[in-house]
Amino acid sequence: MLMQKRQADNDIAQAAWLYYVGNLSQQDVSKRLGISRFKVLRMLADAREQGLVRIAVEHRTARTLALADRLVSLFGLQEVQVAPVGDTAGDDVLARNAVAILASGYLARIAGSDAPVTVGVGWGRTLSAMADNLTGVRNSGLTFVSLMGSVTYASHTAPGDVCVRLAAQTGGQAILLPAPFVADNAEACERIMSQRLVREAIGVARRADHAFMSVGECQEGAILFDSDIFSADQIQQLRDADVVGDCCGVFYRADGTVADIELNRSTPCVQPSDMADMDTVLLAGGSGKLAATLAVLRAGYVKKLLVDEGLANALLAAEENGGA
Repeated sequence: MLMQKRQADNDIAQAAWLYYVGNLSQQDVSKRLGISRFKVLRMLADAREQGLVRIAVEHRTARTLALADRLVSLFGLQEVQVAPVGDTAGDDVLARNAVAILASGYLARIAGSDAPVTVGVGWGRTLSAMADNLTGVRNSGLTFVSLMGSVTYASHTAPGDVCVRLAAQTGGQAILLPAPFVADNAEACERIMSQRLVREAIGVARRADHAFMSVGECQEGAILFDSDIFSADQIQQLRDADVVGDCCGVFYRADGTVADIELNRSTPCVQPSDMADMDTVLLAGGSGKLAATLAVLRAGYVKKLLVDEGLANALLAAEENGGA
């Protein structure tokens, strides 16, 4: 009887995630879960009555809790949260939004007191969605600081934009790194890093209490390859070194090693070696992030992982089978 009740609660929570977080219609939820639309309506009503749905869905299913425990053990992490949205293959928007909901809840948890807190911020669509979903936090002692340089064109996902939005929403302050995402070469990067304003911003970033980061793919069709950020020579460096992903301006091979290429000496950013004392939180959503997420986890400096259920299963399968 207890097992049946637990399974029913898990089903209600998954329906609520798909409807409220994934923005699926009731008909789409019905098709995905293989149940009638009437039952979906009943489950959504039950979710509200049980208090599972407020601003976000707070319940974790037994299935995703078990997944989280396995990921903690396999990668030596301190904490993992898995969004219970089922198999999100081909639905990266749902996956990103689900992870962003987890991240906004985690950020609210660490920033909700009156104590001063410094939060380093990377860039990407999932981090931007985290900012969109953050509510109910007011703390004038919060500082949000860029962990990396920015791109030429204004973007809702750029680290500076995310920092400014988070500061405005919480009553904190934003510190931006006045540097490009990538310099022309290593020598130019050294000159940029020697500038007073850059040194001061990097100094704050290196002393951050927490770091919220996401991963980027380095493959044909990826945003980084198609955005004109890199020169043709820099893109060739990534290909020749078999780079699979980046995190906060650092580029990794599949085994988690930092690629020994000039591009990795040309990005003004906080390095993994600077993050030993930080609460490092990695956000990863969508099946296309598998290789990049594996590489960053294998690098060994991430302490917490927030991930969607589909990618969580793929990470476990890949690592347990020794794959990339």
